[in-house]
Amino acid sequence: MPGAAMTDFASRLVDSTRALGPLCVGIDPHPGRVPALFGGDTPEGLARWGEAIVEQVSGRAGVIKPQVGLFERLGPDGMRALQRVCDAAKGAGLIVITDAKRGDIGSTAEGYAQAYLGTNAPFKSDAVTVNPYMGMDTLEPFLAAAEANGKGVVVLARTSNPGSADFQTQDMGGAPLYARVVEALQPAIERLTGASGWSSLMLVAGATGPDEARRLRALAPSCLMLVPGYGAQGSGAADALAGFVRRGNHLEGGVVNASRSVNFPEGAAEAGDLGAWQRTIAEAIAAAQADLTSLSGVTDRAGTLANS
Repeated sequence: MPGAAMTDFASRLVDSTRALGPLCVGIDPHPGRVPALFGGDTPEGLARWGEAIVEQVSGRAGVIKPQVGLFERLGPDGMRALQRVCDAAKGAGLIVITDAKRGDIGSTAEGYAQAYLGTNAPFKSDAVTVNPYMGMDTLEPFLAAAEANGKGVVVLARTSNPGSADFQTQDMGGAPLYARVVEALQPAIERLTGASGWSSLMLVAGATGPDEARRLRALAPSCLMLVPGYGAQGSGAADALAGFVRRGNHLEGGVVNASRSVNFPEGAAEAGDLGAWQRTIAEAIAAAQADLTSLSGVTDRAGTLANS
């Protein structure tokens, strides 16, 4: 367990969602989508745009999720842009879930773990996404780093893409593969369970599979969920929150990611100046958060229930 002075990832995440709601804002610089206002599809453009997104998230949501591949495509300078975004987010007090989907043999995984979860990680993150399909030994470096440093490990279980059905839902002796993976994760889930009662081993549970999310909740009642597939991928708030649980007057159990709908809302590309762009992004973040909190019942900053 992390030292007494260090809070665990799960506790930080739950505190954030109780205060600000369950929205996680993805930072996904798709090719050709970063406005010329920031420098366009260049490393400097990605950095400035990502930092500007962070500024708009601050105070409106508590969590961001930068997508590593969309920075990495621009090489070393693209990764430096990612570093700047992570630094800006940590400076703003946000929780950073870095979406890297790493998965490799143990000795190589150690390098990935230190890059994102280590004490001196160059890409300052609270958690990182990992692919478990090479086996439990490949997760151990991430689990050890999370345990030592109060960080989180986000394991792909049931993802939101259509091709997830190719393997994840295939029957494995009476249960789908994603369920067998979560069964195998039980010792690690328990190992990373903190003071809040939630585990810092988080599961990816796509909004496109609400029934599977409910099954995951039954299999792993102490796991928080990272829910992609909300918004631009077509799933609404009810499906996105399917795996959450009632805690008093609100739903709890993870975060729901929105990327394209808040990165590139209607009107953002046409914004003529920074102020107009900022207003468009702020409105998109507020709309997504309101949509989710209307069902989750999280108390808003004015002290009234969003679903009252």
